[in-house]
Amino acid sequence: MNKQETAQILAIIKTAYPQFYAKGNQQDINNAINLWHDMFTDEDVGTVALSVKALIACDTTGFPPTIGKVKEYMAKLQEPTETTEQEAWGYVRKALSNSMYNSEEEFAKLPDTIKSVVGNSQCLKEWAMANKDQLETVIASNFMRSYRTRSKNEREFAKLPKNIKNMAKKIASNKVKGMIEE
Repeated sequence: MNKQETAQILAIIKTAYPQFYAKGNQQDINNAINLWHDMFTDEDVGTVALSVKALIACDTTGFPPTIGKVKEYMAKLQEPTETTEQEAWGYVRKALSNSMYNSEEEFAKLPDTIKSVVGNSQCLKEWAMANKDQLETVIASNFMRSYRTRSKNEREFAKLPKNIKNMAKKIASNKVKGMIEE
């Protein structure tokens, strides 16, 4: 989204909430355009506009949508059917049924987010050997809690502008590199 498109989005918000922006001067408007442009520079203006208009249509608070709310709504539009923690555990349970001898193949079939929570194929094999009570209580509970956290973190990371994502990846890479060197 370019700055002109960003200004058009903010004009929509200002039109819907005129009292909220009544006291702003030109510098405030320019600052808002710059901030919103930075946060949505990699986004499609149509998706942003659709999200803003939908949020305005559903608003009952009287407050304009924030950048975070617009990003959240955009994510819902782009990923309307996110895997729940129970569904994710279902994938794991299915993989466990064949993981005693084929854990590597079963691990490879799992979606990436689930793989990151499980850890590795050896973990699948160990879980497949666990007794049923432990599997359905302790292991399932721990997996679902970890999956919930991982999914939330991934959703939050997906909302970030590309330049911030790249910087975060660099920082994480340097931390890992430093840990390996120690």
